[in-house]
Amino acid sequence: MSNNNITGKLPNLSHPIFDHWRPLEVDLSFNSFEGTIPSFLGNVSSLKLNNNKFSNPIPLLCPKSKIVLLDLDLSNNLSSGELPDDCWENMDELSYLNLESNQFSGKLPQSIGAIKQLQSFRLCDNTFSGVLPISLWNCSSLVILDIGDNQFSGIIPPEIGNLRSLVDLNLRKNRLVGKIPSTLFTLSSLQILDLSGNRLTGTIPKSIYNLTGMSNKTIFLPNSTIISSHKSFTKYPHYAAWVKWKRVQQKFGNLLGLVKSFDVSNNNLQGEIPSEISYLGGLVSLDLSRNKFSGTITSNIGQLTSLEFLDLSNNRFCGEIPMSFVNLSYLGILDLSNNNLSGRIPLGTQLRGFDASYYMGNPGLCGEPLPKTCPGDEAFNKSRDGEDIELTRQDKDDEEGVFSLGLYISVVLGFIFGFWGVYGTLVLKTSWRQAYFRCVDSIKDRFYVIIAVNLARVSKA
Repeated sequence: MSNNNITGKLPNLSHPIFDHWRPLEVDLSFNSFEGTIPSFLGNVSSLKLNNNKFSNPIPLLCPKSKIVLLDLDLSNNLSSGELPDDCWENMDELSYLNLESNQFSGKLPQSIGAIKQLQSFRLCDNTFSGVLPISLWNCSSLVILDIGDNQFSGIIPPEIGNLRSLVDLNLRKNRLVGKIPSTLFTLSSLQILDLSGNRLTGTIPKSIYNLTGMSNKTIFLPNSTIISSHKSFTKYPHYAAWVKWKRVQQKFGNLLGLVKSFDVSNNNLQGEIPSEISYLGGLVSLDLSRNKFSGTITSNIGQLTSLEFLDLSNNRFCGEIPMSFVNLSYLGILDLSNNNLSGRIPLGTQLRGFDASYYMGNPGLCGEPLPKTCPGDEAFNKSRDGEDIELTRQDKDDEEGVFSLGLYISVVLGFIFGFWGVYGTLVLKTSWRQAYFRCVDSIKDRFYVIIAVNLARVSKA
């Protein structure tokens, strides 16, 4: 019944027949249903109620007995209040739970860890608060954990390293503090990491190279299933992910295998970019902007040849832009503004094609596309122009030399074939020579006769 304009409330059908009702899927999404979600719907295997106006899901989320619900989507409704704390053990077979884009608040219950089969858990765009419960890290089957755009506080617990199957981790826009735990960089399946918009401190550790899920174009799914990036994800709709792609939140489904993103922007991180970041060769998006990173930009960053988006703006980077940047041929957006970079912008066509605003705020930076010229540019250009003129003259001289040589060769060959081709034959062949001289004598005699006749005519006249 999805994608209609059905309004009103769903009745709480309590007939005994519904106690044994086991349909595979109920889809009421994209309608205008409102009110309380009746508990009898928990008897189905898959329930889609997203994009409605439901305001009270508690009867469904707090069943009095164990239910067989596997997939539950309540996203984009008007549900509010706190989640119950004593009912999740009755939903321990749940593998997909989507509560995003509602008005839920309060703390995440400790008993949420009872859903150990949970593979996709989405709470983003609510007003949840408090620290992340330790029990959450018992859900070791999680592939997608999206709790961004809330008000969670405290640290990122080191127990996050228990989520060995995690592919997409989104903690953006919360109030998390402290350092990024080193255990996070042991998640070898991770391919999308978004920690932006928090209050994190410390550095990016050298162990970043352990994020091997970002080093290739493969996506890892539950039960050690590996799907190549060119395969379709239509059979795995629960593994779609919201990603900040080129500064805009976009949802990736079938193309999820192609998305490898690392975003720690808008925090208080510091230190240098570790050279080990070059191991993440599958990255298509890297955002380190609005932090306190310093030092030079590692030249190894040029090995991230799959990058389409790179933002290092609003930091404290110094030194020159590495020449290896010219290897980033897929870049669609590059932002190096508001740092302490200096020297000439590398002459690669790719870097010159970006707008000058992406280089602004670096007083020591010069060269195209900036209006500021580099020291020695005039002398360099004059020298280059002089070299061009000299090369032009030399080219002309070379052309004239080649022409003269060709002329000499053609004259010599013409003399050989024209003169010696005829007279050489007369010298070597006796019969031809005799015939030639007889012909000459005959022409001479005729010439004399003509002269004599003309003189006789003149004398008579």
